[in-house]
Formats: sequence, C-alpha cells, structure tokens
Amino acid sequence: MTENTTNVMTEMYYETFRDVKEGEIVKGKIVALNAKEAVIDVGFKSEGFLSLEELRNIENVGLGTEVEVLVESVEDDEGKIILSRTKAEKLRGWMKLGDTINEGDFVDGRVLKQVKGGFIVDIEGIEAFLPMSLSAFKGVSMDEIMTSKFKFQIAKLNKMRRNLILSRREVVQKEREEVREKVWGELAKGQRRKGVVKGITDFGAFIDLGGVDGLLHITDMSWTRINHPSEMLSVGDKLEVFILDFDKGNSKVSLGLKQIKENPWADIYGKYPPGTRVKGKVVNVMPYGVFVEIERGIEGLLHSSEITWQKKLVNPQEMFKVGNEVEVQVINVDKDSKRISLSMKQLEINPWLEAGKLYTAGSVVKGKVRGFTDYGAFVELESGLEGMIHISDMSWTKKINHPQDILQKGQDVEVIVLAVDPDNRKINLGLKQLKTNPWNEIAGKYPVGLEVEAEVVLNSNFGVFVKLEEDVEALVYSSEIEKERAEALKPGDKLVVKIIKVDVDQMKIGVSAKV
Repeated sequence: MTENTTNVMTEMYYETFRDVKEGEIVKGKIVALNAKEAVIDVGFKSEGFLSLEELRNIENVGLGTEVEVLVESVEDDEGKIILSRTKAEKLRGWMKLGDTINEGDFVDGRVLKQVKGGFIVDIEGIEAFLPMSLSAFKGVSMDEIMTSKFKFQIAKLNKMRRNLILSRREVVQKEREEVREKVWGELAKGQRRKGVVKGITDFGAFIDLGGVDGLLHITDMSWTRINHPSEMLSVGDKLEVFILDFDKGNSKVSLGLKQIKENPWADIYGKYPPGTRVKGKVVNVMPYGVFVEIERGIEGLLHSSEITWQKKLVNPQEMFKVGNEVEVQVINVDKDSKRISLSMKQLEINPWLEAGKLYTAGSVVKGKVRGFTDYGAFVELESGLEGMIHISDMSWTKKINHPQDILQKGQDVEVIVLAVDPDNRKINLGLKQLKTNPWNEIAGKYPVGLEVEAEVVLNSNFGVFVKLEEDVEALVYSSEIEKERAEALKPGDKLVVKIIKVDVDQMKIGVSAKV
C-alpha cells in the first residue's frame, strides 16, 4: 500500500468521527459495562464513560442500549470523556420549560428530598428548591410529602443560572378558597354535614365543615343541660351537625347537634303532667337544689325548699351525691323554658298539718341543734319538724353576739314552745323561758345611784358594755364617758360605774363612768 493510499484511508477514518463539545447533549450506545461504569460510544474518537448509578432507573440496560447524555468533560486527567445522563435530563427539562414557564405560573412536581432550609422538588426533570417557609406542609406527614404529587407556584425564576424557587403557600390558599366557595355553594338550612371539631370555648365549639368554620353553641349541643362543651366534645372529633342558619357575607354558620335527635320535650305535657311520680338519677348538686335526670334529655330541679317538710333550710350538698337514685313528684312543667319542678316532700303527708296538735305554747320539748343564722339557731324536734330559737330568747341578761356563743351544732337541748304557725311552717322556741325572769331581782340589787366596780366586755361605737356580775351586763353610754378614756379601754379592764337607769321591761341597765 502506498503512502498516499494510507493517508487517504486515515483521513476517511477520522471523518467518521464527530466533534463533541463540553455542555452538549449527545446520543450514544453502551458498548461495554464494568463494575462501576458504562462505556458509551458517542461517535467521538474516544469513548465516553457514564457512572452506573445514573442507569439505575432504566429497565433492561445492556450492550447496545441507547442513552442521551451530557458531555461534562471532553478529556479528564486520564483522557476520558465524562458523561452524565442526569444532567442531560435536567438540561432537556430546562430547554423544554425554559420558554414556557414564568414567575407566578403553577406547575406539578414531586419532593425528592429534604435539605437544610427546605426541600428539593422534581419539576419535569428540573430540580427546584422549595423553602420551608413557603412549603405549607404544616400537618402533612413526611411519608405523604415524599410519596405525593403537589402543585406549586414559581416564586422566582433565573433561566440564565437555571435556578428555580417554588412556593406552595399560594397554591394552598387558592385551593382553600376554591373549597370554601364550593362549601358555601352547597350549604342549606336544615342540611346535615360532616365536620371536625377545630376548637372549644366556654360558649361552644368551632366545627370545620371542610373549609368553612361553623359555631356549635353550647345550648345546641344537647337536649340535656351541660356545664361545658368539653363534656361532650374534644378537638379532632368527627361528627355530623345540623345547619341551623348561615350568612356568607359575614362568614357565619350556626350549627346544631341536638337537632339531629328527636326533641324529648316535644310531648312533655303528656308524659309528665303535674302529680306524676317518677324515679331519676341525680346529675348535679347545687347549694339551691338538685338536678334530677328523669329520662335521657329530660332534667328537673328539686329545689331545696321541696326536699323535706321538716326543715325550712337544708343544704342539698350534704344530703345528695351525683349518681344517687331518688323518687320525686312532678309539680310543674314549662315546655318553653324546658323546666320541670320536682318535689320529694309532696310524696309524704305534710306533718305541719298536725303541728298545732303536737306542739302547744308553753310545752317543754327536746331537740337537737342543726344549724345557725345570725339571728338564731334551728332545732330539730323529735317529730322531725324544725323550730327556731331567736337570739333574743336565749338569755335574760347576757348580750349575745352570735348564737354559737351559747349553743353548738349537734347539741341536745330542752326548750319551751313559744308559738306555732303551721301555715308559715314556723315554731318559735325559747331557751331563757325555762328559767324565771331575774330582772325584778336585778332591779332591787342594783338601784339607781349605786356605784360598783365592773369589768369591760365590749367596746362599741355607741358605748362600752361592762359586766356587773356573771350574766348581768350594763351599757356605759358614750355620753357618760370621755371619748379618749373609752377608746383606751379593752376587754378585761376594770371600771367603776354608777347605775343611772334600770329598765325591767326592756331588760337593760344603763351606767355612767363619770363617778
């Protein structure tokens, strides 16, 4: 073969190769595979090399498989052509989308991974960055984030640098608005809808109807009385509610829960006419009475005054506990106010009808001290009826500031009946009347003008009370003692006084300290 022939053949051989430039996308065939790389024939004098990692998502890879790659480097330190299929896909993506997308456009994509400050999202082969602050992924699990497809808005686009920043916040807002409009369009009075408890307050619960929030007021939760919405509902509960009313202009929806069930008060007059005897369960105990549930959704009030004939004042909290079963009688029904008045004492014969025969004025009886007021003490008599000893009927001579100065709760006492009034359920009792009135004797013992040494008992605004002897007290009028001297006195101090007035009828002694 001549030299000229050899040169021609060499030139023809090199003419079969193409020029390859860095950053160019080319097609090639796999001509060899090793443990780490695929050897790709891209039509250049040198073969290219592609990492096997970039072929993992291609099925049935083998010799002859055609792939599209990006030329990263024409010749590295070893004289190889370095190729990248991933970068080729990204560049193709930019070439495809570059002229069609702009800031503000909406695109679909999948989250590839979470990185510092946000997420990497695949948008048709382009990797975009989704900042955490714009992700709107609150309440979305990572599993759902990594396996679902989402819609995004292009927040920032730099085509020259191939930089794409996404936002999902506006997309979520738009979707919510669309859902809200759909819900508003579907709402109708009397409609039943499913919802989720979003929040609870003292006056009710806010229910998410799927984009529109409604208020379920505490009065519309149950036909029975409840003290707080949390007794029935918890945040996150799913429930069916009744649309009572709505106002789109003011974004208000009124909901009902009890309206889904039949109103137990509908036939209340027929079921519980006055005089009906029923059994019920105590559901609440208050100082003024007891609430009794006589059937599901129906409660009545057993007022403290209707518990017993015997005692005029009772403390229901000492007599009942929640859960107690009681028998009561219906005495009044008010359907409009949903109120039923109950009584226990009406189940018994009124003992006050016989009180006039049992107790006559002047008779001496026994009883037990059951309670106090500022003006007297209540005594339960052996018949179960209750009488009262007024503070003025406890002692002939001693000034009593409070009944407990003389008596103790639970104490057994002997008293005299002063008066009986069955119509007003009153029995007046006396303690001092068991003894002879000593005031005629006291008047003779302390004549006007007598000077005696007394002991200070109480210093008041209108004078000083002093003790002349045990259970005999007198008052030093404020006009009968210097103000400075009176202010300096304290209980137990001794004071010489002069008797200036003795009133047997009023049972009072007046004295002067101006001796």
